[in-house]
Amino acid sequence: MEARCVAIPGAFNALCAKAIARAGFTACYISGAATSVTAGVPDVGLLTLEHFARCIREAADASGLPVLADADTGFGEAEMVRRTVIEYARAGAAGLHLEDQEFPKRCGHLDGKKLVTTDHMIEKIQWAVKAAREASPGFIVGARTDARGVEGFEAAINRASAYVLAGADMIFPEGLATEDEFAEFATSMRRLARVGVDQPPYLLANMTEFGKTPMIPLARFSQMGYSCVIYPVSLLRVAMGAVTRALGQLRSDGGVDRFLDQMQTRKDLYDLVGYTPGTPWEYPS
Repeated sequence: MEARCVAIPGAFNALCAKAIARAGFTACYISGAATSVTAGVPDVGLLTLEHFARCIREAADASGLPVLADADTGFGEAEMVRRTVIEYARAGAAGLHLEDQEFPKRCGHLDGKKLVTTDHMIEKIQWAVKAAREASPGFIVGARTDARGVEGFEAAINRASAYVLAGADMIFPEGLATEDEFAEFATSMRRLARVGVDQPPYLLANMTEFGKTPMIPLARFSQMGYSCVIYPVSLLRVAMGAVTRALGQLRSDGGVDRFLDQMQTRKDLYDLVGYTPGTPWEYPS
């Protein structure tokens, strides 16, 4: 991120994380939404810390990539935020982000969200930062604010500024509505150097589909000063679109012949996981 704006696709399982690495990406993302729906539940904070840590560990082990992980609201209050940071770091995450919603949280692109107070979020960030510095040097603590859709754009800037002053390494402004808002938000974060911040925070942009944010190219985010762009549910949506179509064809045709050419072959699957039948397979060290 120091050198360029990094594209971070979302991995909805370890095999997907392996494919992301094979495709040449330099990081992958574990999304709360994708992790939840692949477990068959909505993205409202129902899964446990242990469930998320297992998904992180599997993706990190399979891909060998730095993993940025969604930590929702931290699975509780300050003490649980500390535990979350430690467990995520042990699982192999390179960083996480916490959000300032009340529990039960909602997808950032839905209406009806409620926020915790700024002071409450600051406390969580401070606990997270302290834990990160102890658990894993270089571990990134990100703070997501959902204020744009609840309190307005200026409130999002004010909250983000307070989170940076509390020690957050990265800021994630969720649900911004225009490219101009992304540009203005980035400019505001750079101005924090005038109020005693050693360096501006890393900035994360969320390119989720079918939400409140327009589709903006990675190159444009780079020009605006963003450090990384996540694509949290893109691959899951592509995969489930294909699954749904294939199921419809299987039900109507009674066979898979019409979509056989759309499948990953056995050879390609074995190649992706590094397996040669008859040869012992070594678990990644």
